[in-house]
Amino acid sequence: MDSITLADIQLARQRVTPCVRRTPQMVSSTLSEALNTNVYCKLETFQKTGSFKVRGVFNKILSLSQEDRAGGVVAVSGGNQGLAVAYAARALDLKALILMPEGTPASYIEAARGYQAQVQFVATAAEAFAEVEHLEQAGWHFLHPFDDPEIIAGQGTIGLELLEDTPQVTDVIVSIGGGGLMTGVATAMKTLKPAVRVWGVETEGADCMSQSLAAGEIITLSGTNSVARALGAVAPSETTFSAAQQLLEEVIVVSDEEALDSVRFLLERLKILVEPAGACTLAGADRLRQQFTADRHVVLLLSGGNFPLEQLTPFEPL
Repeated sequence: MDSITLADIQLARQRVTPCVRRTPQMVSSTLSEALNTNVYCKLETFQKTGSFKVRGVFNKILSLSQEDRAGGVVAVSGGNQGLAVAYAARALDLKALILMPEGTPASYIEAARGYQAQVQFVATAAEAFAEVEHLEQAGWHFLHPFDDPEIIAGQGTIGLELLEDTPQVTDVIVSIGGGGLMTGVATAMKTLKPAVRVWGVETEGADCMSQSLAAGEIITLSGTNSVARALGAVAPSETTFSAAQQLLEEVIVVSDEEALDSVRFLLERLKILVEPAGACTLAGADRLRQQFTADRHVVLLLSGGNFPLEQLTPFEPL
């Protein structure tokens, strides 16, 4: 895959603007005081379907010919990508099929079906991708969650908004699953303002990018095991790995406990429910606090808010 350019991201913005929200960005005095710098939160939690994923999905579908769209679209996802594909398909009057792992939380299943998508359960990733091959032969179009230039360009539209809302930005912290979000945002930021530092964050048990960077080559995990379900990729793609090598300062790996502590802190203090895959950027910022001074302007990208409420119950009161 060729590298993504600023022009690709600007074209994506033209395509998706009628279909997605321009999400708010807020300065947080609480986080600024805690980290001794200036902290802003980009709230993709308030995006349609509750995560950034619709940006890339709409851009991809709208780039397809009518003939390619006609057979319907399919996703392999028990999370945000599935919801985004289901929502976009309904909005564009297309068929959608979501292949979901057995054990997917009921809230995701109900939401996908609420968007009128068909849900089919699969036992393993291998079974899912074997089914995708059959579906593609039958005319369905598979939407990969991150290894696709239009998907990445769509996610990069967030970077354009960040710069418009906080032109003084010096640092951006973004979570990494397969790396599509990071690649799009970092491309936009580093092209328009090269001095901006972009930091990646993963969680233990879902750290394929960190391991790949350390090895100097793509590492494929045998599986993922993290509370941050949305960071479930077992390997980056060639494109996202290359982007991480070229555009990131560093990838921080935080524990599940740190990610959950950040979920609780954001809910209690900012009144925002952020899923662990997004809240881990706060944990990453805490790890990086020595990098930030009073004159820095740090944006935390809170990528989504789809956290099943039953998973909040284990939290102990302060």
